Amino acid sequence: MSSNIDYTSPSAQFTFDVNKSPLFKKDSQNFINILGVEQLNTLENVSLLDIFLSTNNVVEPHYHQNAGELVYCISGAATVSLLNPLTKQIQNYPIRPGQVANVPQGWWHYEIATADNTHLLAIFDAPTPEVILGSDILKFTPANVMAHTYCLDENQWKKTIAPIVPTTYIGPANHCKGANQHQTSPNHINPYGNGYHQPMNPYHYQYPYSYPYGSQ
Repeated sequence: MSSNIDYTSPSAQFTFDVNKSPLFKKDSQNFINILGVEQLNTLENVSLLDIFLSTNNVVEPHYHQNAGELVYCISGAATVSLLNPLTKQIQNYPIRPGQVANVPQGWWHYEIATADNTHLLAIFDAPTPEVILGSDILKFTPANVMAHTYCLDENQWKKTIAPIVPTTYIGPANHCKGANQHQTSPNHINPYGNGYHQPMNPYHYQYPYSYPYGSQ
């Protein structure tokens, strides 16, 4: 096994408390913690997200352009759904404790909790998985481009996506009462740092909260 890691260095880390590494928090029952090479510097091609969800909460549609993902259910229950780009079909995989669902690299997917106290472990074959989120695609693609490409009314499109909060991560918003309700941002914890790479946002969107995903 070849590695550039100096395992004899005093700075080499061999343990870490994932509970102290928040990526995103919606509320006390719906949040995500992260472990990557920036948290534990002896990691190689592995990282994880520790995901907690209550019933009907959704890890928003997204894809990882640099990593495959294995979703393991620790407690509760969830359905892992993915868009197979070869068959153009949505494939749904309900999982319970001890069961897994595999998401190949670059495939569009999402997870929905079907029980309270759901705990999922998402394991990646990359030291830091990159991500492109559905909320960011919808929010940052120019409305005139969407309207022209898909033959839409531009003003209607703008009105439709107005409630979307960039970098949603876990939806729906706590106060969401329907499709026409405008959402306010939940408690984002550093969406652009802490080892979770999100190169998509060309506008470097600044939230009026803490700087997304960690230090830069």
